[in-house]
Parts: sequence; C-alpha cells; structure tokens
Amino acid sequence: MAQRPSRSLKHEYELYLDREIENYKESVPRSVLLFIADEAVRVLDAQLQFGLTEFLLCAEVDRIIFKRLRLPNVATWGKRRLKELAELRRPEHWGLSRDDLVVRAMQPVVDNSHVLVAGASIETPALYLAANGCDVTALADADAVQRVMDAAAEAGLGERVHASAAALDSFTPDNPLTAVIYTPAAFTGLSAAERARVILVLQSATADGGVHLVQTIVAGKRTAVSIEELRRRYRGWDVTVSDEAPNSFLARKGMA
Repeated sequence: MAQRPSRSLKHEYELYLDREIENYKESVPRSVLLFIADEAVRVLDAQLQFGLTEFLLCAEVDRIIFKRLRLPNVATWGKRRLKELAELRRPEHWGLSRDDLVVRAMQPVVDNSHVLVAGASIETPALYLAANGCDVTALADADAVQRVMDAAAEAGLGERVHASAAALDSFTPDNPLTAVIYTPAAFTGLSAAERARVILVLQSATADGGVHLVQTIVAGKRTAVSIEELRRRYRGWDVTVSDEAPNSFLARKGMA
C-alpha cells in the first residue's frame, strides 16, 4: 500500500487555506467583510510607500481572516494531515474489511493508478481508492455524484475524485485503467450488443494486469448483466466468481 501522500502537502495546505477562508467569506454578512477590508486598508496604508493594489488588498484581507480563524501553520497542519491520511487509507475507515474483495483485488495499490467506478454504491470504493493514491473517475446518477464529491471534498480528496452523471456507454478513458469497478446498474437500459461494446472498450483501455470487478451480482435475481454473460465477455481473462454475499465477479487481464 502506498504510504506517502500522493499530493504535495504544501499544495494541499494552500487548498485547505483557500477553502477555509472562502467558506468564512460566504458565511458572514457583507458588513463584516467591509469592516475587514477597511482594516486591511489601514494596515497597508501604514506599511506601503507605493500605491495600494487590489491584489495587495485581497491578500491582506485573507491574512486578517487567517488570524481571526486561528488557522494552523503549514507544519502543524502537515502533522495533522499525515495522521488523517493514515486513517483514510485504512479499509475499516470506509466500512470495508481487509478481506473485502475490492481491497484484496487492488493489492498492492499503486500510486497514481487510474480507476473507473460506475453504477450504484460508488462512494465507498471511490473514496477508499482515492485515499490510497488512485485517480478515480466515478459515474453514477446526479444524487450519487453529489454525495461522492461532497464526501471527497470533506476528506481532502477532491483532487483525486472526478465524478460525473455521464452514462457508461459514453465514457472514453483518457488514460490506461488499472481497475474498473461497476455494478449491473451501470448497464441499465443497454442492449446486449451495447453492453458488449462498452465492456470491450473498457477491456482495451485496461493495462495488463489490471482488474475488472463487478459487484452486487445477486444470485437468483435478474440483473442487467448476468454472471454467464460476464464469463463470455471476459473469455481469456483470469476470472474468479466470489461466493461471498453479495456475489462478485472478478476478472484480471493477463500480461502481454
């Protein structure tokens, strides 16, 4: 498992400051912001021998808000963030166990891997993999997209998770995929021929050794795609069908 932060802590700290300061500006009345701006002008007038610029004024306003909020410096924040990252990397933090198929299938997690998550229940695998250094594209309905983006932002993973309400059949990978994780819901409304085309595109975009994991295959119930169909589509891949509940289908692409 990757143990180093996947983004520069200094860059993350700057994003953290921007987020906290902008949230403060949006939370207070305009009169408060005007008062802070007046204070900033007084401070700069006492310091500057040159003309006051809008850039300097904005920077001084942000500095005053920084002090008001008693935000931590980069060293203090960095220590806290490293502890948070260690916790976020744990499967248990996201309600997963170390024996969960998505955890085992992705061992070891390679930093900067590209992963596609589509269908229902995208939040948990998307956030777990993003916390472990993957760049995750999540495709789902609008409500799920909003939930995963809100959760990613709250965990400081917003730069790692890219969510969209686009349909799976309209998705074209920009980079080789390390893993594709989807539920049968991702194929809802698609014909067998359309499903075959989508799977072929994703297979072609998957790097050698990469995995495709289909979650929530419910035995005895009709879904958009069956295990039998998946076996046909993934002929030539190393296939494992889990007996765990819910049943899951795992296929690993061979090495060239």
